[in-house]
Amino acid sequence: MNLDGFSMRPLTLELEKILVGGRVDKITQQNKANLTFTIRQPGKTFLLRISLAPQNPSVHLLKKTPENLPEPPTFCMVLRKNLEGGRIAAIRQHQLDRIIFIDVDSIGAGGKIQTLTLAAELIGKYSNLILIHDGQIIDALKKIGTNSSRVRTVLPNQIYQMPPAQDKLDIFSCDVEKILERIKADESARLDKAIMNSCQGFGPQSVKETIFLSGLPNDIKISALDAKDFDSLKNSLIEIRENFSPCMIQDDNKKILAISAVKLNYLRGHLRTFETLSELLEVADEISGSYVPPDKEKFSKLVNNELRRATNKISVLENELAAAEDADLWRIRADNLSTYRYQLKDHADEEITIENIYDGEKISIPLDKKLTISANIQACYKKYDKLKRSTKFIAAQIELCREEIFYLESVAHSLENSTTLADIDEIRTELIAGGYLKDAKKRTALSKKPQPLKFTAPDGTEILVGKNNFQNDRLTFKIAAPDDLWLHTKDITGSHVIVRSNKISDETLLLAAELAAHFSKAQNSSKVPVDYVQCKFVKKPSGAKPGFVIFTNQRTIYVTPKNNLPAAQD
Repeated sequence: MNLDGFSMRPLTLELEKILVGGRVDKITQQNKANLTFTIRQPGKTFLLRISLAPQNPSVHLLKKTPENLPEPPTFCMVLRKNLEGGRIAAIRQHQLDRIIFIDVDSIGAGGKIQTLTLAAELIGKYSNLILIHDGQIIDALKKIGTNSSRVRTVLPNQIYQMPPAQDKLDIFSCDVEKILERIKADESARLDKAIMNSCQGFGPQSVKETIFLSGLPNDIKISALDAKDFDSLKNSLIEIRENFSPCMIQDDNKKILAISAVKLNYLRGHLRTFETLSELLEVADEISGSYVPPDKEKFSKLVNNELRRATNKISVLENELAAAEDADLWRIRADNLSTYRYQLKDHADEEITIENIYDGEKISIPLDKKLTISANIQACYKKYDKLKRSTKFIAAQIELCREEIFYLESVAHSLENSTTLADIDEIRTELIAGGYLKDAKKRTALSKKPQPLKFTAPDGTEILVGKNNFQNDRLTFKIAAPDDLWLHTKDITGSHVIVRSNKISDETLLLAAELAAHFSKAQNSSKVPVDYVQCKFVKKPSGAKPGFVIFTNQRTIYVTPKNNLPAAQD
């Protein structure tokens, strides 16, 4: 879903037109991959997002103010020290590479104006943000030493090196006839490969769209093209160079198939067009979820590890329980040995086969040759007593383990739906309270307390949805009134849903049930059972884990989650 270097040319021009001359007022960092610059122009303020997310690295303007880390990382502080208060002198693209330079004039030592350059290298998982002065690296978001790369290191005080140049032609500055000559020279190549090898900045989408506009097949060999074919190819190159129309292609499930600075006619799907590339990139970020709150991945890994541990533990316990349920076998062995003890010799056999005194069938009994027959009898009785006592204990441990698995699944579900720092901070508190995480250091308190999701039914009824276990408890037992309706998926991990009314229409009940199914582990299933009951019948057992409740007098409705549910309100 990356923009290629060709599509970054109009993006660079778009940003240059709006931001050059603006003052860098504030620099903030949202997570390890996203920073935001507040740029002030006369009478206007712009937000410039620099995202190094591997799936969609980009530089674009934002309409919504993002939340920021309470404690800025070191690189953010370096940028603040060097760039805040400076003015943007230029925004430029290196040839048609996926590298955008932002030049900032600021006041340096002795009151002299100095120009610093921020290099945004938007090259997938190798994306980086590097601060440069007079060709020397001041600092970088990702420091790359010799252990990571033998070709190109990125470390403070080193000379900044451009990525290796490619022997390709710039479609914006080079005559199209020259590009055609380069393509023609690659006679044995397929048309798509020849264009890719000749045109700088062209990614697969730009190549496919160029060929589609020319009416030629992708895999045709250059040697098979005639003069008319090359005329068509020339016209398509001119058309794609001059007609910019930012667009996004999505499939039926709203998954993004492609984004581009030009309209993509070759690709089938739902087409969305945008006035600017910044608007396109902001929407693409929202849909793809490229913003990941800090610690979300770390907590998800922690919870998944705990889930694996609990799952393995329950498997071991079930094996032990199966063995414990065979306790009577050891008693029968002991009774038979007691009956035949005077017919048996000490230390003689590792196993004996005798007639079972209880059913007359043959029974084999293993013996420890190191022990006497009397000692073997005592060992069998001890084994029987131990297994008998452990059966009840193991069964209780299995039940506790199942409860822990159900709880951890609810935390994992909450993490999947967490999109803000406040959500993650609340889950952090829950993990610390549960003993899964140590509170290693004092953290700056977040000023904004997370709130449940709020929806409004067509008849105006308010519906609230908890986003994690702490919120579920607060929503059900502190926010909701006794006569409000409480909903939850039946025996399935999910959110608590509250309908703020004691008189509910069938339409509102159905919507609330669909929300409960949507915000659950069964969101991609059909005919999901959802229990509903008035809040006064929902109780929390003493000592129960967050989010766990018991209830009575419930009824059940079956729904299938929909994709076109109403949007949550702030």
